[in-house]
Amino acid sequence: MSSSSWVKSPNPVFQRSNANGVYGPGHNGFFKSPDGTEDWMVYHANSSAGGGCDMNRSTRVQKFTWNADGTPNFGTPVAAGVPLPAPSGEGAE
Repeated sequence: MSSSSWVKSPNPVFQRSNANGVYGPGHNGFFKSPDGTEDWMVYHANSSAGGGCDMNRSTRVQKFTWNADGTPNFGTPVAAGVPLPAPSGEGAE
């Protein structure tokens, strides 16, 4: 956790998607799928470009992957209401 080990990205690593109607994604948290094979993030975003930090933000989750250089690849925020597969191992007992 040494600050000298970190490099600031020149651009946001997870940005809004006008095409998907996802604005202001932020305050990310991270977790593993129940079987430990997938990485997921939870974040909030708006479905309106004019939305701010108000009650219209919604909580969202989606899977992310890793680039060859070890940095996370968060992809593009998925539109609200789009069904996603459950995390691997969900419901398995």
